[in-house]
Amino acid sequence: MRKGKLLLALGWLALLLAAFPAMAASKRGPLILAAASLQESMNAAADAWAARGHPRPVLSFAGSSALARQIKAGAPADLFLSADEDWMDDVERAGFLQRGTRADLAGNRLVLVAPAGQRVALRIGRGMPIARALGNSRLAMANPDSVPAGKYGKAALTALGVWPSVSAKVARADNVRGALALVERGAAKLGVVYATDARASKLVQVVGVFPADSHAPIRYPLARLKASTHRDAEGFRRFLLSGTGRAILGRYGFTAF
Repeated sequence: MRKGKLLLALGWLALLLAAFPAMAASKRGPLILAAASLQESMNAAADAWAARGHPRPVLSFAGSSALARQIKAGAPADLFLSADEDWMDDVERAGFLQRGTRADLAGNRLVLVAPAGQRVALRIGRGMPIARALGNSRLAMANPDSVPAGKYGKAALTALGVWPSVSAKVARADNVRGALALVERGAAKLGVVYATDARASKLVQVVGVFPADSHAPIRYPLARLKASTHRDAEGFRRFLLSGTGRAILGRYGFTAF
């Protein structure tokens, strides 16, 4: 009799232990892969979603190119927020998006920044003497070969006719926040980042805003991934696209379409 009760108790214990991972998973929110420039706004959106009684989304930030590679390597994420359409197109062509879930979430502007308090006599325009302004220092940018902020920046500098003069002076970062950090530390005299990044830092100042027609429109597409299994993934996607979600991004300087 005692042996039977012991076996029954052990059986219940095994069931409870087996249930713990599922219980823990149910308390986690969906996994969101988001462009590095979305850090403050997405954390605010995640907090707002959690305040409605949902598990807080798990946020992972990096350059859009790195995130796209993770997705194509099989990362078990729920939503992807890219800082440009090219990397979302890449993931879509590879067959990793849930059909009908892609939508443009927000826009941004591109700015030139310098360390706060540093005097910079430079006006953004065609043929601007940016190389002379840099002197022996560097121009911080996200990798212009792959990362959206860097690609936009290279396009803008090319359109203004000054890319050849600064291409050898570029300090390449893995993402736009890495470029921002180089300027914040004074490791680069100037940097090309999004307006929202400059707004998020007290350690840099905006030298000027690049003309909107000097680069492709900056769009942040959002989509749900085929690998998504979280019950809140679609709800959070719709929340971000709602008036409330877009208003949160607006508070951090992102533009609407």
